[in-house]
Amino acid sequence: MSHVPITAGSPEFRRINRAMVFGGFSTFALLYCVQPLMPLLAHDFQLTPAQSSLALSVATGTLAVSLLASSVLSERYGRKPLMAGSMFCGGVLTLLAAFAQGYGQLLLLRALLGLLLGGMPALAMAYLSEEIAGPSLGHSMGLYIGGSAFGGMTGRVLASIISDFYDWRIAVGVMGVAGLYAAWEFNRSLPASTNFRGGQGGWRALFTGTARHVRDAGLPWLFSLSFLLMGVFVSMYNYIGYRLLAPPFGLRQSAVGALSILYLLGIFSSVWAGKLADRLGRRNVLWMVMLVMLGGLLLTLADMVLLIVAGMGLFTFGFFASHSVCSSWVGRRAQPPQALASAIYLFFYYLGSSVVGWVSGIVWAWAGWAGVVSMLGAVLLVAMAVALRLRGLAPLQPAAPEGA
Repeated sequence: MSHVPITAGSPEFRRINRAMVFGGFSTFALLYCVQPLMPLLAHDFQLTPAQSSLALSVATGTLAVSLLASSVLSERYGRKPLMAGSMFCGGVLTLLAAFAQGYGQLLLLRALLGLLLGGMPALAMAYLSEEIAGPSLGHSMGLYIGGSAFGGMTGRVLASIISDFYDWRIAVGVMGVAGLYAAWEFNRSLPASTNFRGGQGGWRALFTGTARHVRDAGLPWLFSLSFLLMGVFVSMYNYIGYRLLAPPFGLRQSAVGALSILYLLGIFSSVWAGKLADRLGRRNVLWMVMLVMLGGLLLTLADMVLLIVAGMGLFTFGFFASHSVCSSWVGRRAQPPQALASAIYLFFYYLGSSVVGWVSGIVWAWAGWAGVVSMLGAVLLVAMAVALRLRGLAPLQPAAPEGA
């Protein structure tokens, strides 16, 4: 028997939001804490920028694959147990990475991290879609993504500051301890599912569910947007550090890492865009926030640090707003199994991080920052064309709101 969906302002809504903040922190802090450390890894292990980016790319690549398997397992075993277990494993593997004896060993641990961490992101989106009432879903999804932005910001900033004064190994170890604490808080705070109904599970369910979602008129376009947008976003933060550490800027490692404080704009924009999309419709908001993202990217071509920072701020604001709109749209539009739809969305999300992030490193070595901006700008224009096409998408049901 289904329970009444949870609405904003209730005690359960607050408990869910608290848990999801810790969940977002764990996933993104542990996943991305190595991003500002890439120049240090390149120095210690004698790597090129593209090679050092593999410390992130292998984790996001295995995470993309594990999302699909996690969605299948969750249909049989439930959402909360897999999410909590994934967060605990992530903390343990991050601690072990601090003691890696070589770059190959570090990559192996990072690959395992992505593989075992996959139980959190897609299931969080599915959990929210099942438990939160429709009119409050955009707000709740925005809060979760805001918590993810806070985790990504905290992981990068702390890792940069600690590595600047001590060592990258100590920085990674501290993040592992923080991840274990986040797992404990998440498990303590999150209410058990009340509207979850497990399916048959297994690979047959994966294949038939994937075919169902791919046949939808809108979901494949949203999946492609996740690949394009995340690929552009991670590439910006992967390589802007190399530019700002080098002449004529010559910033310190901690100063470059501190730029992740701009993620605070993402915390605001994800919630703001979620509420705006609930009111005006996702199709009317998406392309506009992506235009902000493009404007910020172009501004980073300036030769003044203040203008570069302003451009990164606009870019970050636009990305998290776009991601909030897209992810809540998937949650509203997907038919059962909803967890699989979220997993496919995030499969392409992290696949874009791995593929575009790695290719951008090759472009950086060949054409510098101007080449990276040209490539990312072209990718964003393709994404905007997809967003404009979605404006003509018919609602899933005649009674569905405009953004459905």
